[in-house]
Amino acid sequence: MSWFSAVLVYVVVWWLVFFMSLPIGARSYHEAGEDVESGNVESAPMRPRVWLKAGISTVIAAVLTVIIYFLIDSGALSFRPE
Repeated sequence: MSWFSAVLVYVVVWWLVFFMSLPIGARSYHEAGEDVESGNVESAPMRPRVWLKAGISTVIAAVLTVIIYFLIDSGALSFRPE
């Protein structure tokens, strides 16, 4: 796998992990039973912690990219017809 392919795999894996992590721990104003702040809807998360989730996604995506790299490099995972 070339470095360009590894970067592409990392970006795709990062976005997948990030979007999967967004609903984790998020509570809306409606669920918490609190008053909605001006300019927000009831379904808006109170504390989405986007930066924390982005950081965790970065680490998880890096680990998964290394695993995918070694699987492709070893020949255990191939996308080319034989």
